[in-house]
Amino acid sequence: MQDLPSYIGIVFICTTLLTIWLFLRATNYSIMPLVILFIWAIFQSFVALSGFYTNLDSFPPRFLLLIAPAILLIIVLFNTSKGRAFIDSLSIEKLTLLHTIRVPVEIVLFWLFLQKTIPQLMTFEGRNFDILAGITAPIVYYLVFVRHNMSRKMLLLWNFACLALLLNIVVNALLSAPLPFQQFAFEQPNIAVLYFPFNLLPSVVVPLVLFAHLVAIRRLLRE
Repeated sequence: MQDLPSYIGIVFICTTLLTIWLFLRATNYSIMPLVILFIWAIFQSFVALSGFYTNLDSFPPRFLLLIAPAILLIIVLFNTSKGRAFIDSLSIEKLTLLHTIRVPVEIVLFWLFLQKTIPQLMTFEGRNFDILAGITAPIVYYLVFVRHNMSRKMLLLWNFACLALLLNIVVNALLSAPLPFQQFAFEQPNIAVLYFPFNLLPSVVVPLVLFAHLVAIRRLLRE
């Protein structure tokens, strides 16, 4: 990925750091999440820089290391008493604002498409409408938590809708990657996520966005 303009990687690194910071705000700057997130991000960065993910012939696919640990951690948090206590301590208001990072993510994805490292279907010109979640996040935050003109039920519906948008692009991205189960974009597969810093999208950014939705949905349903 050395041929990419440097600004694309710089913008995405800044977006990843912003995502982590916004999540830490929701934890009231708790030390343990900070340590875990930075260790995980640094580990993933070195793994990608070593070229580990570019070996597509291994079994099981090395790509699993990008997504499986974070998903397993989310499952553990929702199924243990300490995990649920942590979930219930998070600020839904600040988790709602976290979704604004989906705007710069979509911009970076569009730039990557122009550089022929991801397919068009992963952008807002294709099947990816996730930018709508990022655009509406500050509006929803303002209406629900500042003006109180929007009900918590509508906030719940918004979280479900934006979760569907997230799952849509995740599925399309996975099925466009050069993996044994690839179904789309054979002429231009999703290869950007195999390289640093874009491997931080499936390993750090997407899990935090997913977790933010799941936390909000759990809390709002309980209310």
